[in-house]
Amino acid sequence: MNAIGNIFLVWRAGKGSQRIPIGVIKKNVTEGIRFKYLKDGIEEAKKHGFTSYESFPDTLKEYSNDVIEIFGKRIVNTERNDLQAFFDFWKIDTQYKDDKFYMLAYTQGMLPIDNFEFLADFIPVRNLSFITELTKLSHLQLLPNALTVGDSLTYILEPSNENDTKAVKVFKDKTEVGFIKEIHCNVFSKTSARFKITVHHIEKNGHINRVFVHVTL
Repeated sequence: MNAIGNIFLVWRAGKGSQRIPIGVIKKNVTEGIRFKYLKDGIEEAKKHGFTSYESFPDTLKEYSNDVIEIFGKRIVNTERNDLQAFFDFWKIDTQYKDDKFYMLAYTQGMLPIDNFEFLADFIPVRNLSFITELTKLSHLQLLPNALTVGDSLTYILEPSNENDTKAVKVFKDKTEVGFIKEIHCNVFSKTSARFKITVHHIEKNGHINRVFVHVTL
């Protein structure tokens, strides 16, 4: 649990569009769990049609009531038949399966009905482990055999990247295969220790469409 910093609410206009952090969920002992929008993110997202998250309509307000209960509705139903497969996919520590803040951070709260994600700003603690997704795949057009589940990947930091100074570019051998998803990439710059990245899941149809990777420290 001490690996989770803030959780960022990220929105994009559609598949292949830029991910924009538009809000942040914070948790501490004295003030509980709070949510507020990020001014710069909101201004940028509005250019692409964003208005607000339905349950939190006022983009100028900081919310403190029922924040995790509302966002927690995005977490999978614990009575579904394939629950263990869901836990296995996201590498969930089941002792925390009833903790909505933990579950939101580690499963990203993605739904097929909208374009929101919940991305944790992880802390580089010992034995950190999380699942994330590679980005820029639509640009790279990787062939179906370019990656295999279980492949070990390497990476470099790109502090001079004009889009994100925390960017992490990922390779198989010497071939670029994408970037670590925004927000999740931040943890790589917080420690001099090297992370291990392994291909966890692949979706493909003509080209590789999505790649989930397992990141460990």
